[in-house]
Amino acid sequence: MRGVNKAIIIGSVGKDPEVRATASGDCIVNLSVATSESWKDKQGNKQESTEWHRVSAFGKLAEIIRDYVVKGSKVYIEGKIKTRSYDKDGVKVYVTEIVANELQMLDSRGQAPQQAAQAPQQPPEAPSFDDDIPFN
Repeated sequence: MRGVNKAIIIGSVGKDPEVRATASGDCIVNLSVATSESWKDKQGNKQESTEWHRVSAFGKLAEIIRDYVVKGSKVYIEGKIKTRSYDKDGVKVYVTEIVANELQMLDSRGQAPQQAAQAPQQPPEAPSFDDDIPFN
C-alpha cells in the first residue's frame, strides 16, 4: 500500500524569504509561515495559537517566491513533509520542513509587496534558523 505525504498550509510569511543558490546556480528559498487558529475556552475567553512552519522551495518556484513574496504576504502552500538531519559540532540535528511544490499568493492583486510588508496585523517575527544548515 502506498502512503500519502501532502501538506497544505494557508498563512502569513513571518520574514522575507532567505534566498540561496546551489553551485550550479539553481535557486533555493527558505521561508517561515505562520498559521493561527482561535477558539473560545470553557470560560468563554478567546484563545489563539500560532504554529510556525519552515518551508523550502527549489528551482522555478523558488525564483517566484524570491521575486514576489515578502514578510507579511498571505500564501497558500502545498508540498510534502520532509525530515533531514545533519551533524553540528558532533550533535545530530533534525530539521522537519515542508518542501513546496505549489504556491498561491492570497493578497489582493492591487497590493504591492511593500504594502504587504506594512500590513497592520503582521505575525510576530519567526524564530531564526541556523544559517549553516546544509542543503542536499
